[in-house]
Amino acid sequence: MIKEYNDRATAARFVMHNDNKLLSGKGLRHPGSPPINTFVYNKGGEQTVLIDEITYTMPAKCILPLVSNQHFIFEHPDTLTAWQFNREFYCIVDHDVEVGCVGFLFYGIRHPMFITLNEAAEEEMNHLEAVFSNELKVNDNFQGEMLRTLLKRVIINTTRIAKLQSESYQQFTDEKMDIIRKFALLLECNFKQEHEVKFYAAALNKSPKTLSNVFALLRQPAPSILIRNRIMLEAKRYFHYTEKSAKEVAYELGFESPAHFSRFFKTYSGTNISDFKNR
Repeated sequence: MIKEYNDRATAARFVMHNDNKLLSGKGLRHPGSPPINTFVYNKGGEQTVLIDEITYTMPAKCILPLVSNQHFIFEHPDTLTAWQFNREFYCIVDHDVEVGCVGFLFYGIRHPMFITLNEAAEEEMNHLEAVFSNELKVNDNFQGEMLRTLLKRVIINTTRIAKLQSESYQQFTDEKMDIIRKFALLLECNFKQEHEVKFYAAALNKSPKTLSNVFALLRQPAPSILIRNRIMLEAKRYFHYTEKSAKEVAYELGFESPAHFSRFFKTYSGTNISDFKNR
């Protein structure tokens, strides 16, 4: 079952999927589709999920945040509830001070993030699911704002639980971990053009060495590794889900020449581009 809220004046869109066998994410296979973020709530037992051609085990009773450019297929989508929303409905970047999820739940350096729920959190999520369902039956001037309020509640609750399950957030303050979040968002916005640590360090008012030291102190992968991994992830997405040539992908990802990109890809994937595409 799919229930939707649409505001033609603002292009805001909110969708709730409940026991929908067709729930999936097409990612780059539908480049013209508007960006939409997703919260998936697994009410049932453990199942597998394929995200960008990698298979993961999704635990029972958990939440999985997903972003718009990801391709995903669930083993049992009919046991899931999902909430999807676009930027016009609720922009998590513009409202990060309210929910604190950007660079952590969404566009974070740890992915995928399966957030398991205890009994109390599960009851709360089931309650919210029922309230969402009832609100989507209403048709008045307050519906959009009510749905946004409920969505913020889901985001905040999930962020709180995820931080309690994060070793880093248990060891370090939110203020220190915010450096990681800000870097992750900068990376998501700029990885196609900026491949050097110095750009991100300058944006965070730090030297490249200081930024690397901060990441080491907070027990995170080095910024250079995160930049490289993000470029590689996008390159693989292009080769999996589009018909773009290696040359087109090279320029799309900010490389000065296809030859440079080919060397980069082979170094960090262990195979050349043609073999990867054939495989």
